[in-house]
Amino acid sequence: MLFFVLAGLFELGGGYLVWLSLREGKSVWFAVIGVVLLGLYGAVPTLQPTNFGRAYAAYGGVFVVISILWGWLVDQIKPDKFDLLGGWIVLLGVLIMMYAPRN
Repeated sequence: MLFFVLAGLFELGGGYLVWLSLREGKSVWFAVIGVVLLGLYGAVPTLQPTNFGRAYAAYGGVFVVISILWGWLVDQIKPDKFDLLGGWIVLLGVLIMMYAPRN
């Protein structure tokens, strides 16, 4: 799960810095650092001990949960009961995909 969380923070943080540069007039260096973080986001999932498709499918669920938390902490938008329910459902899917016993 650590690699999923790390990848999510790189993707959200990188995207957010690019957003700030292009949409809110911050320095171009925000975008440059954002692109570096997005590159790291692309590399971190390769550390997962599974195949590419499964790692990215499971990562998608973790990304949903991290995005809800990001919106709450950074954008100050408190998640409602449907955000929380959806987050729990996709997190359960991640756990099934990554940790269910297989042959």
